[in-house]
Amino acid sequence: MDFLDNYTRELFEILFKGEKREVPRTVREEIVEQYTIASSKELTAPIVCLFKRLLDFAKKDNISPISFGLDKEKLIDLANKHAQIDEHHVTVGGRVLRALDIVNKANSRINPYMEKKDLVAPSGIELWERILENKERIKRALNITEDEYNTYRGQIKNVIQDVDTLARTLKLPQKAFEDIKRVTKKYRMRLTPYYASLIMPDRLDDPVLIQCVPTGEMVDNVGIEIPPVAADHSPARLIDQFYPRVLTIKSTNMCAMYCTHCLRIAHIGKKDRIYKKEAYEEAIDYIRKNEYIRDVLITGGDAFILPNKLIKWILEELDKIDHVTMKRLGTRIPVTTPQRIDNELLDILDESNDKKPVRVVTQINTPQEITPVSKKAFKNISKRVMAVLNQAVLLKGVNDSKEKMWKLCEVIQEAYVRPYYIFNCSYRNPQFAHLRVPIEVGQEIVESMYGNISGDAIPRYIATAGGKIPLHRTNVVGKQDNNIILKKPWSNEEVKYPDADPEQYNNARFSFFKYKE
Repeated sequence: MDFLDNYTRELFEILFKGEKREVPRTVREEIVEQYTIASSKELTAPIVCLFKRLLDFAKKDNISPISFGLDKEKLIDLANKHAQIDEHHVTVGGRVLRALDIVNKANSRINPYMEKKDLVAPSGIELWERILENKERIKRALNITEDEYNTYRGQIKNVIQDVDTLARTLKLPQKAFEDIKRVTKKYRMRLTPYYASLIMPDRLDDPVLIQCVPTGEMVDNVGIEIPPVAADHSPARLIDQFYPRVLTIKSTNMCAMYCTHCLRIAHIGKKDRIYKKEAYEEAIDYIRKNEYIRDVLITGGDAFILPNKLIKWILEELDKIDHVTMKRLGTRIPVTTPQRIDNELLDILDESNDKKPVRVVTQINTPQEITPVSKKAFKNISKRVMAVLNQAVLLKGVNDSKEKMWKLCEVIQEAYVRPYYIFNCSYRNPQFAHLRVPIEVGQEIVESMYGNISGDAIPRYIATAGGKIPLHRTNVVGKQDNNIILKKPWSNEEVKYPDADPEQYNNARFSFFKYKE
């Protein structure tokens, strides 16, 4: 047996430690038939199947292969045959004793996820029949025709932005509507009929509902609102710049749907605005004069809310600047209003991507946002640009468990979108403190992905605190009161980052749950 590897020697030692016993005739005949098949076919699977069966008999019943008329020499020949057939000369001992055991242990590790994922985090594809039922109900409530519903213009024309319209389309407790009315006196609510159709009306913990319909916490949460994001990092009109090679053009304050966790809640304001051309020209002129700038993100609001003509002009102007080599567009439109993704827009993206790479950066926070319609939109976009990247936000009740976040990352990857970032929900605004998740919870979720889902489906966990700081444990260098001390990798500067309030995070009566009787 000197020519057998250690794994196969170990396998044979286990097999032949057993005793020769009488076995039922039918079992003996089954094993002999398996041996005949394994010997006659040029396949590894029948050989593995036979050795697995013999191993079970040896371990469980202390029965030797000799009990079935199989001596050591016959099985050595079969083991050698396995190694010769296999393209990489994998031995039967390595496969039976190690590889299959490793796979079985790995499978048992993710069994809880496999059992729960479709229950706790169903995708919009899995819920499609119910979404279609919701669609018909909403069409009737808003008096929308099928043709109108299927157009971007029809979706925007019929957005739900007041309590009375919401009450016609969605059943909620009366106290919830009273609180929504209080909130909408100060902050905007807007959801498209399509996005409203994704809400499962029988669930107060619906992850889409939590993201688009505000609750009383938005005015009841106590705290000091930090000035609008990047007020101290805006070197020119419409420009945010945190890094020497990258900047953002805030091209509009408009979105098709206003999120309850919006980082730019103060920027949205009371009135939709697309700015004068002079403002965009001034922003582009700043980029033109700054040769360090390589990568430009066009965002908002939502970049895809801009007219096609304006998107085309901005991209063309950026393409004329030699030192700008990469372009990004930030949008949530493909999940909130996928009807917007028309051929004209796709052609614009394609034309610009042909000159210099274009990436589309989106935000998908729950697999429920991926439907056949949004998946088709992302598939069409992915054919025209360098990459489609997702920047999810970690939100309580939406995606703050392993099952929900793993499922999200797998589903969006299948929808032609690469998981890129998970942002820890911002501390800047007390309005959505109830949606924040402690950093340690986020770390555990992200680190649990390694070895369990595809490597390129694992996003980076990020905090925004004067730039995007990775939340790896090596970047968390201390804790002071309820502040996490983070180290910026690019400068070694240490900054305080307020963590989520543990007591608030662990309070089960939050958002729509508090209305439950």
